[in-house]
Formats: sequence, structure tokens, C-alpha cells
Amino acid sequence: MTLVEEIEKLKKEKNAVILAHYYVNDDVQAIADYIGDSYYLAKVAVDLKESTIVFAGVSFMGESAKILNPDKTVLMPDITADCPMAHMADVERIRKVREEYEDVAVACYINSTAELKMHSDVCVTSANALKIVKELPNKNIYFIPDENLGRYIAEKVPEKNFIFNDGFCHVHKNITTDMIKHAKKRHPEAEVLVHPECTLDVLEMADYIGSTSGIIEHATSSDKKEFIIGTELGVLYQLEQKNPDKLFYSAGGAQICPNMKKVTLEKIRDCLRDGSGVVEVDDDKRERSLKPLKKMLELAAV
Repeated sequence: MTLVEEIEKLKKEKNAVILAHYYVNDDVQAIADYIGDSYYLAKVAVDLKESTIVFAGVSFMGESAKILNPDKTVLMPDITADCPMAHMADVERIRKVREEYEDVAVACYINSTAELKMHSDVCVTSANALKIVKELPNKNIYFIPDENLGRYIAEKVPEKNFIFNDGFCHVHKNITTDMIKHAKKRHPEAEVLVHPECTLDVLEMADYIGSTSGIIEHATSSDKKEFIIGTELGVLYQLEQKNPDKLFYSAGGAQICPNMKKVTLEKIRDCLRDGSGVVEVDDDKRERSLKPLKKMLELAAV
């Protein structure tokens, strides 16, 4: 029996479903039941009929799935797969901002810990942040934890006052204007597609700015045949699957999230077989962090 066959057999035995983020390894995406960005996977998680969710991603994703599905078993193939940015905000700072600004909404990027979500008013993703921030009645927006996404949204909503947090995704922050210039020189016909977690000077050089799913959709619908990709390179698997006649190039540098790459087929097999990597969220934390997640799903659907 092959490893993939073993996983399929265990899925049936355990009544399990595999969710995978676009940034995990190609072979993991190939065997997943659902593949997407944070927003899509959060929506999918709510309506799953299976009793066990295997989340091929990083820890905040497994936490969110458990918060949205308290009665289901959520397994992480590698419990050490974490997102550094998810921790890059401070509860005490949130309290101080609330004291300083009477009319403030704490908009928490879904790439965050349950602890941060507990102290927030609404969650957002890169795919829906602009829509949700516009829907909020508040004049002041404290955007956590990613500063770059916050600044990108702030430019689109000048009527609101943004308070920024010193957080970042190291993969996107490490993409520089020099890298984009060199990539454009090598591939002059290529469009530049970048994620809004990149710095503003990089965004200014882009032909398209969007979430991971947005980048895939844009490249797929575009008449162009060549693209420079300014996000984690795990997205190339889906781009190439959907567009075998198009060419995709790295912006340059190490566009790899080492935590996402910790998820392997062997680890998926093991967690299904052994029931390891169980995600636990206590009742108080779950109830309080569920509110901003539910508000996100409600406002994004408006």
C-alpha cells in the first residue's frame, strides 16, 4: 500500500477530511480535500460533515477550525508548525489603545493566536479586510498584527484613522523592490502579482495586489502568459495546475515559509493513525474568540 493509499484508507476509517493551505508542500495539496487561503478554509470548516479535521497548515489555522467546530476533532500533522506573525501583538497594547481611543474597533488578521482574537472586535483576512473595515461603523481601527496589510487597507479607506501594530510576515517582508526590479529585467513581459503583506514600496511596483486566492484567480483569468509571483511559492502548485500554458517566476529570494513546509504526507498519515496533534481550546477562550470570527463571516457575506 502506498502512503497516499494509506492516508485515504485512514480518512475513511476515521471519518476525516483534510484541509490544506496554499503554502504547504505540493504533494500535500495534491491529496487534500479542500485547498485554499485562510478565509476560504475558515468558511469551509463551518459546514464540514466529517467528525475529524486534519489541518495541513500552521497552528492558528487549527485553532480557528477548532473554535468554529468545538464538537469536531481537529488534528495538526505537526504541532510545532507555527506562524511567528500570529504572536506579534500584545494584549496590554490592545487595552491601552482602547483607553486612548473611545471609538475604536480592533481588527485582527486571522493570522493570529486565539489569545489575540479574544481581545478583538472582528477578524479579517487579506481577501476580505477591505470590505470588512469599510462595513465597520468605527472611525478608529487598530489593525493587528500585520502592519503591512494594515497600511495597504488604510490607503484604501482614507476616511478612517488607523493605528498600526509592529508585526509582519517574514516571507513577504523579505521581498524587496530590488528583487522586483531584477525579476522584471529578466522577464519584461511578466505581470507582477503581490500579496498585501508585502511592504508598500513593493506594492507600488505591482500590477495586481491581492490575497493568495486573488492572485490565483487573477493569473487564471488574465490574458497575460507570464507572471512574477510576490508571495510564498507554495502557491505555484495551484497556479501551474490551473494554468499549464502560462509561466510563473519567483520574485527572487527565499519566498518559503519553513513552518508550512513542516507538514508532510508521513505526518498526515501518523496523525490520522495515532490521533496525535489534537487541537484543544478551552471553553472561555473559544467563546470569546468565536465572536470576532463569526462577525468576520457575517460582514464578509453582506
